[in-house]
Amino acid sequence: MKSKRITLMIPIMIIVGIAAFWMLDTGYSEISSSIRLLITLGSVLLSGIISYFLFPEHEKQ
Repeated sequence: MKSKRITLMIPIMIIVGIAAFWMLDTGYSEISSSIRLLITLGSVLLSGIISYFLFPEHEKQ
């Protein structure tokens, strides 16, 4: 059974990755694509870690 954390974490990471790459592509086109990819991967990992700890596994009712 998948936990609630994982089901919320994956879409957040995807949205952050798409938004970060788009913002870096449009606003900072002078940065090379490999650096943009590294920045995007860092933002995806950071958002995944934050959302993992933000959404508790067992919520009190």
